[in-house]
Amino acid sequence: MNRRTILTGGAVGALAVVLPVSADGAPQPGSLPSDAEIYGVPTVDPLISQRADPWITKPVDGTYYFTGSVPEYDRLVVRGAPTIEGLATAEETVIWRRPTSGKMGGHIWAPELHRIGGKWYIYFAAGDAGDVFRIRTYVMESALDDPRDPAGWVLKGQLATEWDGFTLDATSFSHKGRQYLVWAQSEPEIAVNTSLYIAEMANPWTFKTKPTRIATPTKSWEIIGFKVNEGAAVLIRNGKVFITYSASATDANYCMGLLTASAGADLLKRESWTKSPDPIFVSNDQTQRYGPGHNSFTVAEDGKTDVLVYHARDYKQITGDPLYDPNRHTRVQKLYWHEDGTPLFGIPVGSGGPIVRLSPADRPRSFVKHVGDAFGVAHAPRELELTQFRFVKAADGTETVQSVDEPAKFLVVSGTTVSLGTTGTPVTRIAARGGGVNIRVAPGQFLHHRNGQLTVAAKATAFKLS
Repeated sequence: MNRRTILTGGAVGALAVVLPVSADGAPQPGSLPSDAEIYGVPTVDPLISQRADPWITKPVDGTYYFTGSVPEYDRLVVRGAPTIEGLATAEETVIWRRPTSGKMGGHIWAPELHRIGGKWYIYFAAGDAGDVFRIRTYVMESALDDPRDPAGWVLKGQLATEWDGFTLDATSFSHKGRQYLVWAQSEPEIAVNTSLYIAEMANPWTFKTKPTRIATPTKSWEIIGFKVNEGAAVLIRNGKVFITYSASATDANYCMGLLTASAGADLLKRESWTKSPDPIFVSNDQTQRYGPGHNSFTVAEDGKTDVLVYHARDYKQITGDPLYDPNRHTRVQKLYWHEDGTPLFGIPVGSGGPIVRLSPADRPRSFVKHVGDAFGVAHAPRELELTQFRFVKAADGTETVQSVDEPAKFLVVSGTTVSLGTTGTPVTRIAARGGGVNIRVAPGQFLHHRNGQLTVAAKATAFKLS
């Protein structure tokens, strides 16, 4: 069977120097936050090279821990750091290597690291030495505080599912006092590669209930190359339980879907779950990120900003089987939320500095948005990527405003018309009364919002950066 710098002070993305009091605006006392502080998530891309299926824990006693698949598929690794960005250069420890023969001697895939009941657990998929694709899920346990110490890890055994079949990508979560497991498996008499299942756990390696199939690949974007639902990750927010998952083959067709249930629903009932009709995270030619998926979630150092962790390649064309292409790199970016409480994923944002969104100060839930090359201001748009921009600083202290989803284009001013073009108009940010910034595009001329239109006028609109 064959399937499938955070820029805290650099030139790019830093806030322009606040000008003295003048006709152009009145600076606020003190300093304004930098774009990096506003964005709140590292912009190092990739964060970790050649690590697929990335898993970053929320901080435990001040430390983030990382694990993921290595290209050789032969070992389990863990690294830790006090910051997400620090994981990029943190020392990596091998906590287990596959045996040279027998069970678990084949492909080692997609480890996940969980803290449950004061102990560490790693769920991982392993094939056999004589059949590397005879993939089953196994569980290891460590009673030590530091999961990087190999001495603490002991094998608890194979996760015994309802039937013996291709099984992988187990993830665990707690909700309302109950511990659950979600995993991907091939089920007899269902003609797909893997579907998603959920069950309650008696302990981290033993099921308490029978499995419930909550998703199977049926949509056109889930069955390209292989019919796959896998790589689940759970996020509980705003009265909902969200499960992201990955679909299709592991090339540029790999993408992410979303399941949603009410936080008060019986999660073991199939009817509690709704699958979004379209993928929520896909390859992007403009940013040159391909096959994004097998994600996890963590939080930034502020303890509240949600961070999307995923892998993707920098190129679309692959020689040979994509499963053996080593360049699925770990990447992170900010996860946003719509005002109705649903997540906004946007696009794989690619390389560059911190990202901001611009909201008129009098309309905090409206954002500057481009549609094609035209600009406007829209209330709570769902097209996140159309509202994301980077301020790129020039040597003379001015900046240009770069589109995130079309990085070759910048904000251009012609007369009073604002549009996207290949040569950006220099702008200067000036601290505004009451917070936010005025954006000057020429002497005495500023970006101005009125009735959903973005134009240029002598009267400046204050924009909050968020």
